[in-house]
Amino acid sequence: MSQNISGTPVLLIDDEAEIRKAWSETLALEVYRPQAFADGAKALEILSPAWPGVVVTDLRMPGLDGFGILKAVRAIDPQLPVIIITGHGDIPMAVRAVRAGAYDFVEKPTDPEMLLSVVGRAAQMRALVLENRRLAEGTGRAYHIEKELIGNSPAMGRLRDRIRAIAPADVNTVVYGETGTGKELVARALHECGPRRRGPFVALNCGALPDTLIASELFGHEAGAFTGADRRRIGRLEQASGGTLFLDEIESMPLSHQTQLLRALQAQTIERLGGKEEIRIDVRVVAAAKVDLEEASTRGAFRADLFYRIAVAEVSIPPLRRRSEDIPLIFMQYAARAAERHGLPLAEPGPSLFETLMRMPWRGNVRELVNFTERFALGIDPAPERPFEDAETSQTLPERIDAFERGVLAAALRETGGRIQMTARHLGIPRKKLYLRMQRHGLDRQDYADDEGVDSDPNEN
Repeated sequence: MSQNISGTPVLLIDDEAEIRKAWSETLALEVYRPQAFADGAKALEILSPAWPGVVVTDLRMPGLDGFGILKAVRAIDPQLPVIIITGHGDIPMAVRAVRAGAYDFVEKPTDPEMLLSVVGRAAQMRALVLENRRLAEGTGRAYHIEKELIGNSPAMGRLRDRIRAIAPADVNTVVYGETGTGKELVARALHECGPRRRGPFVALNCGALPDTLIASELFGHEAGAFTGADRRRIGRLEQASGGTLFLDEIESMPLSHQTQLLRALQAQTIERLGGKEEIRIDVRVVAAAKVDLEEASTRGAFRADLFYRIAVAEVSIPPLRRRSEDIPLIFMQYAARAAERHGLPLAEPGPSLFETLMRMPWRGNVRELVNFTERFALGIDPAPERPFEDAETSQTLPERIDAFERGVLAAALRETGGRIQMTARHLGIPRKKLYLRMQRHGLDRQDYADDEGVDSDPNEN
C-alpha cells in the first residue's frame, strides 16, 4: 500500500526569496509542510536520522552550495532524500550529485508538476525507509523499492503502487514482462514489501532446466531416488517454505510437472522423489511469464487450473521503450555502480548521449541498457557505434504488432474517456481481456478520463 505522505515536511533551500515563496506555495497546496531557508547551514540544524521529510535545494548558491548540503545531509542520514534543482548548463554537475547520493534532480525553470511528482516519490521512499527501520528493529534490513525499481515515469509510478497494493495481500501472483524488464526484481519487491519479508526468497528458472531435472529441483529427492542421486537434496518448494518461491519462465514448464506443482500448491504438502514422508510447506508463489498464460491455457499450452491457482493477482512491467524518459536516471545509477565496482572514474555523459539512448528500441530492455552502462564505465564503448534507425522501421514483426495493438487500445480509451465497458464493447472483446491487454501495455484508464470522469459509466462497478 502507498504510504500516507500528507503533512510530510519539505526543507526548501534557495538564496532567492521569490523562488522560496513560489516553491512553498506549490508544495503547501499539495498537503506538504514546506520549511524554507536562505541559509543552508541553518536549515541543516533541524535534520536528524528520524526526520520524516525531503530536502529540496538549489545547486548554485553562495556559501554552502547544493553539494555541501548533500554531503551534510548524508552525514546525518544517508537515506534522507535530497532533490537538487539545477540550471540546464549544470546537468553534468547534477549527474555528479546523483552519483554522490542525491535522490534526483529537477531542471530549471522548474515545472511545478515535475517538482511535485519527484517530491511525492521521495516522500513515499522516506516513509518506507522509516517504516522498514521500525520493522527491522535495528537489524539494518530495509528494502527500498524506489532504489531498486528505478524510474520517474508515470508507468513506473503505477508499477510501484501496484506492488505496494498487492504485496501485503500475500497471494500468488503472475508477473508479465518482456525479457530484460526486471521480472525477478519485481518478484523480490513483492516479497520484501509483504509479510514474508523475513522468510527466504528462492528463485528457479523453469526455462533453464531440462525436463528430467525440474521435479527434482521443485520437490527434492532422497538418496538413491534415481541414478546419480547419491545424497538427499532439498527442493525449492521446501527451501522457500515460510517465504516466496519465484518461478521464472513458468510457461516453459511441461504440463506433467504443472500437474505436480498444482497438487503441491493446493495441498501445501510435498514428497521428495524416492521418499514417503509428507512434508508440510507454506509458500507464496510469484511466477513470471513472457506470454499471456490465460490465453495459453485456452490453447491447451498451460493448465487452466494452475493458472487460476497462481494468478490471484497480476503485475505487468512496461518495456523500456515505453518509458524512455527513465533512461537517463537508470543509466546514471548503473554506470556509477559499475565505475565504483571497477574502481574507475566515470566519464561525464553528455546530453547528446542521453538523446541517442532515448531513441533506441532497447529490445533487451533494462538488461541491455545495464550492459551498455557497464561498457561505458569501462571505456569499452564510450558511444553507441551502431546506427540508430527509426524505432518503427527497426522493430521486428511481433514488436510492430505489439505497438499497433497498444495504439488501438489507447485510441479506444481516449475516445470513450477511459470507460472500460464502453471500450470493451467498442473493440468487441470481453472486459477481462481488455484489462489484461491494458496491463500488458502499461495503460491506465485514469490517464484517458474525460471531464465527466470514468466513474460516470454505470456499468463500471
